[in-house]
Amino acid sequence: MAYRIKKLLGFLFAVVSAAAMNGASMTAISAAPVEAKTIADHFSSVKSMSGDFVQSGPKAEKTRGRFFLQRPGKVRFNYAGQSGISVIADGKSLVVYNRKLKTSRLYALSKTPLKLLLDNKVDFSGNRLKSIKDDGAQIIIKLADRSAFGNSNISMVFDRKSLDLRRWILTDEKGLTTTVTISNVKQGVRAPEGTFVIDYAANREFNTATK
Repeated sequence: MAYRIKKLLGFLFAVVSAAAMNGASMTAISAAPVEAKTIADHFSSVKSMSGDFVQSGPKAEKTRGRFFLQRPGKVRFNYAGQSGISVIADGKSLVVYNRKLKTSRLYALSKTPLKLLLDNKVDFSGNRLKSIKDDGAQIIIKLADRSAFGNSNISMVFDRKSLDLRRWILTDEKGLTTTVTISNVKQGVRAPEGTFVIDYAANREFNTATK
């Protein structure tokens, strides 16, 4: 499970397979710059939301849970069942708690593909925009930022009519993909107090050991 969560970070969040995406013909970036900006502006306007998620890992293993998102930089994934896993970003850092294994790992949010979902002003332009595909029902935007997270990339899938986010696919440096599909989404929600709080004291020992 810890390995699968690490892949969710890009080393992490209806499944779209990597083969299907790589094999499909992508619309030239220059052909739809306005549409990419329109989607980015719409997604940026959603300042908070919550809902359910299903995560499908590289071996088609599935886990479920609830998520909360708040711009800028805050998100929480609570995994259902007995995994005891929570993923929390507080705007600066991202932590993966595994209560079952009693581990807690801290990462710089800026070094994970999830940052691209959480920026206050989402940017789907420039060198980070690798491709855009419009199949009439959905729009798939592939993003990467080598300077931030190496060879990992993220593909975001939006509903063509509403422009709302439906899922994202994270591909790590080994080409392994993790898909996160969201549903029952509510926008403009207020997350419970403490939702995005990271216990840095609990991570201090780990941080010291890894410096």
